[in-house]
Amino acid sequence: MLTIRNLHKRFGQTVALDGVDCEVGAGATGLLGPNGAGKTTLLRILLGLLPAGGEARVMGLDPFREPRAVRARIGYMPESECTIPGLFGVDAVAYLGRLAGMPRRDAFKRAHEVMYFVGLGEERYRDASEYSTGMQQRLKLAAALVHDPELLMLDEPTNGLDPKGREEMLTLLRELATEHRKHLLLSSHLLPDVEHVCSSVVMLRQGRIVRQGPITELTSGEKGTYEVKARGDAVRLAAELKALGAEVGGPGGDGLLVRAPDTATIFRAAQAAGAQVRGLKAVRRTLENVFLDAVEAPRAD
Repeated sequence: MLTIRNLHKRFGQTVALDGVDCEVGAGATGLLGPNGAGKTTLLRILLGLLPAGGEARVMGLDPFREPRAVRARIGYMPESECTIPGLFGVDAVAYLGRLAGMPRRDAFKRAHEVMYFVGLGEERYRDASEYSTGMQQRLKLAAALVHDPELLMLDEPTNGLDPKGREEMLTLLRELATEHRKHLLLSSHLLPDVEHVCSSVVMLRQGRIVRQGPITELTSGEKGTYEVKARGDAVRLAAELKALGAEVGGPGGDGLLVRAPDTATIFRAAQAAGAQVRGLKAVRRTLENVFLDAVEAPRAD
């Protein structure tokens, strides 16, 4: 869906993107990073709204040379509020459909359909400027869907939502990805949102990609993580584990958290330390673990 090569962007002396390279396949992909990492800038470049150095292809199209063709195939849900004052919700969505090149009748028919899909069917004839924050987010999603795009770019789609509204928005996005076969690029700093919807991620930090790939692969890692309960000298056991190349963290429950190539390493260390392993439980690394490792690691320049 996306191919990016050596993409870089500056705003004065501020480096927003610093040599970004990645490929994004079909399905739902999360674009993760702390605030200021360059996520929104990257989306705007891919939409053809900002010039930049380097190369980019969106579904085979060049956003720098063919921005209108790119935007015709993308639905964009911006982070910021973008209500058109004085219009009913359905009129605002239909208007954006017209701007995307839809005939008037088709735009209004489709606007009604997507308003019902996002849960605003009963509110479609209210002034959109009177909508609550949750309704505004749903309206933006309807506007992104009105011209039936192949790819959705969503910038912080759960921003400002209460827990119930957030869960409902994520359910809609997951339905779009799984049942309606839409391709999603979901930009967020909220890891649970991305895990709920996406199967792969791209992680940005200070304008650079620090990790990318399927979530299942990233969370499995090269080493397994285990909760080890042992009887004996815990300090010596930790030292033996480290000597064999394992990583030992703080207590997990009433044991140690150990990252090791395999369980045999743990038993060898226990034997050398004169300890007895009483419990061994595999612990799956979370996306949060991977993300914190990526954003907290020293930057290589």
